[in-house]
Amino acid sequence: MGMGRDSWHKRRSTGGHRAPLRKKRKFELARPAAMTKIGAKRIHEVRTMGGNKKFRALRLDHGTFSWGSEAISRKVRILGVVYNSSNNELVRTNTLVKNAIVQIDGAPFRQWYEAHYGVSIGNKKGQAVAKDEAAAPQSKSVTDKIAARKADFVKLEHAVDSQFTAGRLYACISSRPGQSGRCDGYILEGKELEFYIKKLNLKKH
Repeated sequence: MGMGRDSWHKRRSTGGHRAPLRKKRKFELARPAAMTKIGAKRIHEVRTMGGNKKFRALRLDHGTFSWGSEAISRKVRILGVVYNSSNNELVRTNTLVKNAIVQIDGAPFRQWYEAHYGVSIGNKKGQAVAKDEAAAPQSKSVTDKIAARKADFVKLEHAVDSQFTAGRLYACISSRPGQSGRCDGYILEGKELEFYIKKLNLKKH
């Protein structure tokens, strides 16, 4: 029997059975889940209704993630799945699905932040900030620009800054890897980050 996405086989709201009006149809077809894992990129092309295409990602290890408060995005490495509200099995098997909470490499965002604001982030308490002696000298216009940004600079929230220390950031997947063949998302911040850190701490204990 093929997989179906029909609703006529379901019971009525009163609990009664429905008499089937027909057999299965092509437009009610369902397919097995992609169950995208972390690994070297592997994408299958699927022909769908009307000759359209879906891109079924079977393996992905990179994605474009945005940093909302700073309005930038970078292509980064996905390191692992840490939380999934629907199923713990998807965490154990490192399965990439929409709304899964993953850890990503924070280095590209850190480099951008330090170059943009001229402020070092993710340093441990009491650790001296190492200055890069080999860095190319900057022109006056560049130093003035960085100084102006520094004047409007708002200190990074502690929960995000502490993640830069480990070099791993918590992010949420907002694309559908099994449909679009991409694993894109956004970095968690504010109340949302607080919520998921609480959930992860509960899981640990």
